Amino acid sequence: MPAVSRLAWVSTLLALGVSGVLAQQPTFHTGVDLVTFGVTVVDKKGHLVTDLTVDDFEIIEDGHRQSIEYFVRGDATDVEGATKHLGLMLDTSGSMHEDLKMARSAAIKFLNLLPDAEDITLVDFDEEVRTTRYPQRDFARLIERIRRRKPDGWTALYDALGVYLDGADQQNGRQILVLYTDGGDTRSALSFSDTLTLLKASDVTVYAVGLTDHAGSSKNELRMRLQQMAEITGGQAFFPNRLEDLEDAYARVLAEINAQYHLGYGSANLARDGSWRKVDVKIKRPDVRVRTRKGYFAPYQEKK
Repeated sequence: MPAVSRLAWVSTLLALGVSGVLAQQPTFHTGVDLVTFGVTVVDKKGHLVTDLTVDDFEIIEDGHRQSIEYFVRGDATDVEGATKHLGLMLDTSGSMHEDLKMARSAAIKFLNLLPDAEDITLVDFDEEVRTTRYPQRDFARLIERIRRRKPDGWTALYDALGVYLDGADQQNGRQILVLYTDGGDTRSALSFSDTLTLLKASDVTVYAVGLTDHAGSSKNELRMRLQQMAEITGGQAFFPNRLEDLEDAYARVLAEINAQYHLGYGSANLARDGSWRKVDVKIKRPDVRVRTRKGYFAPYQEKK
């Protein structure tokens, strides 16, 4: 039996049985699985470091050094593996009534500044999750759909993330998700803990734009959850208060996307047991800090 992809294996372990979220058949991969990481590097002042080469990186998996098989800089466009797949998740539930107009405006401006994405997957959600993937030539239709959305209904944020991650697992290349939400969830079958596990199992880097100013007493908790969801993937969360702050947030997201390194290696551990493997990405240059995922779930293959 061929090995099951990491996300499909973890989804099976969760055994949720959620209609429309994880109900699709798992993906199977043959041959050697390439482990990939999006890596952001900053200096002591928090400035992005963009001039590193493959020789500056070292990858340690469970205490064992690995051989880097490919390396792509964030600003590369004509290198194999440099293809960008962008996800845009827009919370259109009733709790976004006071912030959706600002979120729509920011999302459209963000899209206009990202012309080199191969495609964009739009996920807009309330208690229902709607997802459509648009090729670059259809960006105008995507923007029109964003403009039409009205705030209404309950919020299924975690289920929406599950739907997006399930689709992203089928794509090769760099996967980036920008999430606009107030962070609340009132309708999902997925729990917050399950959502973190699925994010750990994915190759997606999440940038969360949290519009939490109208969240009342739950504001700090919602911010903490959005930070956890972003940081577990090597991304970041931003909490703008005004449109000007929001524009600054997506400018920072764009800068990070263009500065992110994409590394891949074939693990020396060939066991297909679905276990968690701890990974440290180290930089040989002093006085820099790495932001990336902390590991991955190995593929799983049922023993005969």
